[in-house]
Amino acid sequence: MSVTKRIIGIIPARFASSRLPGKPLVDLGGQSMIERVFKQAVQSKALKKVVVATDHIAIYDHVLSFGGNACMTDEQHPSGTDRCYEALEKEAEGYDYVINIQGDEPFIEASQIDLLAAQLDGKTQLATLIKRIDTEEQLYSVGEVKVTFNKNLEALYFSRAVIPFLHKVEQKEWLEQYDFYKHVGMYGYRSDVLKEITKLKLSALEKAESLEQLRWMENGFTVKVAITDVETMCIDTPEDLEKARAILAA
Repeated sequence: MSVTKRIIGIIPARFASSRLPGKPLVDLGGQSMIERVFKQAVQSKALKKVVVATDHIAIYDHVLSFGGNACMTDEQHPSGTDRCYEALEKEAEGYDYVINIQGDEPFIEASQIDLLAAQLDGKTQLATLIKRIDTEEQLYSVGEVKVTFNKNLEALYFSRAVIPFLHKVEQKEWLEQYDFYKHVGMYGYRSDVLKEITKLKLSALEKAESLEQLRWMENGFTVKVAITDVETMCIDTPEDLEKARAILAA
């Protein structure tokens, strides 16, 4: 008989951003970005609780103003993963898994969170979502992280480069000849594993690609992947913000 896992959704929301400062509070169709993400997340059937983990009092107060849960965390965390662990430690109740929901993806859907949660069976250490790449712009963009995986849907490698390289195939035909996948930046961590990975030192591959999941894999952790067909959008620059506003206005 399977036992229901207790899963908390944590949304890291850092105020500082080199390309879009204060982006959790930017307006998107009459709501802040963080409010949109939170309201999408609480629709998930798998999450027992959703909380915003922030380093700034303005974000904290704003989340409380629309009825959300929030906690203050250290300003110096190097990643959202570290911020998630501090937020988990502040919780009075225990949880088996944490799902890290990106605070800059306002189009995330509850169904995607539930899909990721379905992979968290107690044995799974870490899990994330991937999506088939549809355009050459996505395929060749260094901002879109590509992923390869084995027959058990376990990640083999993540890269900003195109992987795999199609030998003896014209580059203009790559999308026609092979199904490439991109990473959707949402993670599920088993709580004990989350504690372990926050103690790991910066790794060579992580430093090379600027991708923290490579540190976990270099240290022997397994990252399970699940395939979503829902397109999402990360807001990282003013140009991204204008695109998102145009989508909402359409």
